[in-house]
Amino acid sequence: MINKLENLLNFNQKALGLRATRQELLSGNIANADTPGFKAKDFDFSKAMQNALSPQRVQHSSLATTAPGHISEADFRSITSVPKQYRVPQQPSIDGNTVDMDTERMQFMDNAIRYDAGLTFISGQLRTLLSAIKEGA
Repeated sequence: MINKLENLLNFNQKALGLRATRQELLSGNIANADTPGFKAKDFDFSKAMQNALSPQRVQHSSLATTAPGHISEADFRSITSVPKQYRVPQQPSIDGNTVDMDTERMQFMDNAIRYDAGLTFISGQLRTLLSAIKEGA
């Protein structure tokens, strides 16, 4: 039963992890909006999600785990190996900073809404499962 629950929530777990990583990246862009020479970064969420769900293992190193609760290689790969890209500025600034606050705010809010929707979806799944368990008991 636990394996079925884990499989059901695996996709959403990885998606929320990537959304959280992207939120940190976007908030870093916003925080450095006035830093000379700062290059705004982002990543392609769909490619990162495909990478997180792929069965390939980490190529560069192997993580040693001593307890079942430790982070797995697949989880580590989905968090750390997100291919970051530099954003192309619409209006380059004189100091070399490529952060466009309008774009960053829009991307930040879009990502936050999608993160919240993911949480709502997981909550609904868990309520459905809890209802099924209560009906069967």
